[in-house]
Amino acid sequence: MEAATRAQVPGLMPKHSAEASELNKLLASLKPYTEREPLAALLLGISSGFPYAMIGATLTTRLAQDGIDKKAITAFSLAFLMYNLKWLWAWLVDSARLPGSNRYGQRVMWMLLAGVLVIAAVVNLALVDPTASLQRTIVAALLVGIAGATFDIVIDAYRIETLKPEQLGVGSGMSQYGWRIGSAVAGALALLLALRVGWEVAYLACAAFALPAMLTALVLGEPKRRIVQPTPKDPGEWLKSIVAPMREFSVRQGAALILAFVLLHKIGDTLSQLTLRLLLNDLGYSNDEVAIYDVGIGFWAYLIGIFIGGAMYTRMGLRHAVLVSLVLMCLSNFSFAALAAHGHSNWGLAGAMLFENIASGIGGVTVVAYFSWLCDLRFTAAQFALISAASSVVGRIVTGTTAGALIESLGYVPFYLLTVVAAVPGIVLFLWMMKKDMVPDTRNTAQPKASTCSSAIDEQPRQTSIPTRQ
Repeated sequence: MEAATRAQVPGLMPKHSAEASELNKLLASLKPYTEREPLAALLLGISSGFPYAMIGATLTTRLAQDGIDKKAITAFSLAFLMYNLKWLWAWLVDSARLPGSNRYGQRVMWMLLAGVLVIAAVVNLALVDPTASLQRTIVAALLVGIAGATFDIVIDAYRIETLKPEQLGVGSGMSQYGWRIGSAVAGALALLLALRVGWEVAYLACAAFALPAMLTALVLGEPKRRIVQPTPKDPGEWLKSIVAPMREFSVRQGAALILAFVLLHKIGDTLSQLTLRLLLNDLGYSNDEVAIYDVGIGFWAYLIGIFIGGAMYTRMGLRHAVLVSLVLMCLSNFSFAALAAHGHSNWGLAGAMLFENIASGIGGVTVVAYFSWLCDLRFTAAQFALISAASSVVGRIVTGTTAGALIESLGYVPFYLLTVVAAVPGIVLFLWMMKKDMVPDTRNTAQPKASTCSSAIDEQPRQTSIPTRQ
């Protein structure tokens, strides 16, 4: 009788039908994540993330355990500047054809070359002894930075050109999932192996994380959305290929304001992340505790943040999702100040990692989506390299040159409070950009009034990587 009544009354349906409908909605929402292109983005992200871990937190821990001075350790963060300088040679990935490009494709051959370079650089870093020669260790770290940055150039271009326009949100999320898996798993593996068999074996084992991207490129082949640029034939054409991506970006309306936001929005986040392992070492955390509470909990929290970021992108649109993520990343640095004030506490570390990594995961999806929206597909490698490199260059320079001295003179608590203040200018700039309608509202397909992606040198409407740009 109850089932009959439900069938007769508008707005009601049998319970099992409602459950089936919810299940179908869930399956439909998960389906995009199982498509070939987003899965490829996941594998690309894994390979992209591991070199960062090798010269980031992992190397910081290795040097701290070897008794290296804090100022020298924070100076190693300058190796990350290779990622910030990658735009200097990113144009080669768009223009230069390697042997085998006619058969396998230009992007594929660059992926294989960059992967081999990363493996060789990580093996070299494994074989140096920081206590015997700090100079050789610096050179080895710089080589990993150069090779990893080149790998990033190719991976970012391959990802953007492989994803279909409607897959951008899902693909950005999957790429961030992969990056976190690559960096966190490689970092945790290095810590655990170093404790048992030594740092040399740990680094050698982690070199295998370059393989997922290389195999993905071999299986999928050349991206279908790639806009092939003619290979330069003389010095004049080579110079033009270098200048064209930057010129296209520079003549856009609001280019200076966008560049200021890109340069400043991540200062506080970079300062806090690159110095965290120094704090944990001084608070007396063991390798196992760091692997469990920092890497382990941080890993799952970041994945949750990516999921939340994807949902925010869908419901709120790009501009509001980015704004919320910027505020959260700013506030998350309070957790490090609280941990420093409290002292050694596994629960405190777990809470700090939970807050920090959820905020970073949200920002990873939303901000990367915005950066992808800015790219002209004629210059994918060069422009994304320029934008992503600029996004952390200021923070890395400040970390490498002054962070150690600031920690020693101010202490950890004031230092992390200072990182909160350093994140505020980026929020203010983004609010200004929103007010000037320079950020797209992806909840509809309307063209922004003041398009940041229109160019005075474009003769035809350029292809973009955001589906709502028509």
